[in-house]
Amino acid sequence: MESYVTVFNSSTWEQVIDKSRFIGVVYPVSSIEEVEQRLQDIRQNYPNARHYVYAYRLYQGKLEKSTDDGEPQGTGGRPVLDVLQYRQIWDVLIVVIRYFGGVLLGAGGLTRAYGGTARQLMDKAALGRLVPHLVYEIETGYDWYEPLKYWFKQFSWAIGNEEFLATVKLQVYIPWEENQRFREWLADFTDQKIIPREIGHILCPEL
Repeated sequence: MESYVTVFNSSTWEQVIDKSRFIGVVYPVSSIEEVEQRLQDIRQNYPNARHYVYAYRLYQGKLEKSTDDGEPQGTGGRPVLDVLQYRQIWDVLIVVIRYFGGVLLGAGGLTRAYGGTARQLMDKAALGRLVPHLVYEIETGYDWYEPLKYWFKQFSWAIGNEEFLATVKLQVYIPWEENQRFREWLADFTDQKIIPREIGHILCPEL
């Protein structure tokens, strides 16, 4: 599992070029189904546009695609996809909506308009890196619960699911490079009374 850059929130940016309105929208996505749903949302939110040019990259399976949606081949989707590839961004969908203003821009002008809208959009987008974390499950008595949570927070180790029964079960996410430190610290802090159980891995935002 590798780390990668992604977008954490949707955002928009727009510009007008020779009376045509170009609106860029970016979404975090992780599946084809999410991409298709977002494209439906775009067409509902921005009706009657002339073109809905888009590009996406999905980390799972390393899938990527772009479309010109009726613009001359290579003048719309390809410049948008180039922005994502150059910045090595995954799990992202960019749609550039064009409301035609009556002035033809030519192949070069279209390429600059779509690529430029995507670049400006991503300059303002909330980007971050997802990094691999090991997921540990800890089972402990209630007397250890608050002290452990306090120190996990001090070390910036994120807590996942919690279950409160006769004992407390909680998950903690540890960056791979801090794995040995975590195990040694927990053994020392609890005098080896608590043994963590590794149950998987997950990608979490880099702090």
